[in-house]
Amino acid sequence: MAQSEGDTRSASIEKNTADSVVEEVPVKHDLAYGGEDTLPPPPDLTPEQQKALYRKIDLRLMPILTLMYLCSFLDRGNIGNAKLQGLTTQLDLTGNKYNIALTMYFVPYCLFECPANLVLKKFRPSKWLPGITLLWGVIMTMMGLVKTYPQLVGTRICLGVAEAGLFPGVVYYLTLWYPRHMIQYRIGIFFGGATLAGAFSGLLAFGISFMSGTAGLLGWSWIFASIATVVVGFISFFILVDFPHTAAFLTPEERAYVIHRKKYDNSSVGEEEHFEIRHIWETLLDWQVYFHILIYMSIIAPLYGISLFLPSIINGFGFSTPISQLLTVPPYVFATITLLVWAIWSDRIKKRYPFVLAGLTYCLVGFAINISNAPIGAKYFGTFLIVAGSYAGFPGVVAWLGNNLAGHYKRGVGMALHIGIGNFGGAIASNIYRTQDGPRYVLGHGIELMFVGIGFIFVPITVLAYKRINARRDALVKESQEKGIRHSPEELRRMGDRAPDFRYTL
Repeated sequence: MAQSEGDTRSASIEKNTADSVVEEVPVKHDLAYGGEDTLPPPPDLTPEQQKALYRKIDLRLMPILTLMYLCSFLDRGNIGNAKLQGLTTQLDLTGNKYNIALTMYFVPYCLFECPANLVLKKFRPSKWLPGITLLWGVIMTMMGLVKTYPQLVGTRICLGVAEAGLFPGVVYYLTLWYPRHMIQYRIGIFFGGATLAGAFSGLLAFGISFMSGTAGLLGWSWIFASIATVVVGFISFFILVDFPHTAAFLTPEERAYVIHRKKYDNSSVGEEEHFEIRHIWETLLDWQVYFHILIYMSIIAPLYGISLFLPSIINGFGFSTPISQLLTVPPYVFATITLLVWAIWSDRIKKRYPFVLAGLTYCLVGFAINISNAPIGAKYFGTFLIVAGSYAGFPGVVAWLGNNLAGHYKRGVGMALHIGIGNFGGAIASNIYRTQDGPRYVLGHGIELMFVGIGFIFVPITVLAYKRINARRDALVKESQEKGIRHSPEELRRMGDRAPDFRYTL
């Protein structure tokens, strides 16, 4: 192999430079990707045919995945609504007991995300994802029957274990199907289930409040009833498919096209698909993972803070419990619309950071209003900005790192670490809105502003680092071409996102 300075530098290339690598180093047959050697050659599709193909995939995958995540977020977050319906009174959640119950969900949720992503391909997505959905649906239903505080904590821990594999698993799963500049819209649709869950939880809590006393159970017990999740989990066994090359709902030619598009999406030779221990070490030593964890925390802490405590915050404005539940709905509707607009826009311009910064700006203004002595109307408007900024900015944070990690298992491990460690921000957010600080919650809003400030520091630093590395790789590729230095397809594939034909998405 010809050795060059590029062997030790990070790398990725846009198509204008990647094309030259493809021409100089033909892809060998033994570097088949994604099962393409079992399929016919990929067809040439018109733009209309491409849209029709991905629309076909969307219609098969996105509705059920969105329903699953809607159930997930509804189940983990409806404890905020249950708090106003007698949960704290019946279970005697005095002091910080409520906050501790929230925190205990996040500990196993964060710890089990990385192992869950590692076993996803082994157990097959079509079995693993529905299986864990079914499991947490049963656990959630049992939570409505708890009688003591320790039982509540125990079921929250079990819920965290069961739900840990869903979000990072689905995001990783989607990266196996869609090119990287089509992914934020799909994550946006999928994560839109979370924003809809926020709206539904308020509506459901309002309706279920009238069931209090039915079968001898208070309203909070009925809020936890999760039969819908069990049904969705069962149905998903018959809808989800595993990978593009085994997707029976696509023709062989369509499967070949999807795999071909993914193969040359961020590389001239395709990604590594097999697992090696070095993928874990490469991920742990990759600077961008840690920068993105801090960016993730800057969005996820406001997101969980507002989703878990919005009913209490609005209740502190002086509204009754039923009206407070209803007033949580409009901010989530606004956030859902904002999320979808930003996701489509981001994929169209092929950039992530402008929308992450926009989300942080929304959160900054929203929390600044709520920590002040502004009138109630202004503070309620501020909740719109917080919910929209955190929820609409979140898909861009997740898609950004996913775009910039190459290799199936490095991306799987990297995204699991990103989401798993980053979700400790949610654990922190569970403890900063204390009962004694209401109704203004100066401590909670202040800590959320700190997280937003971390984002404003690390997003620009990450963008500048990516730009510098991309420029260095452009110069390196030009120099290698002038000197006639070439890398073999095996070397390029092994180098992944450090290869000279990889460019970081900004």
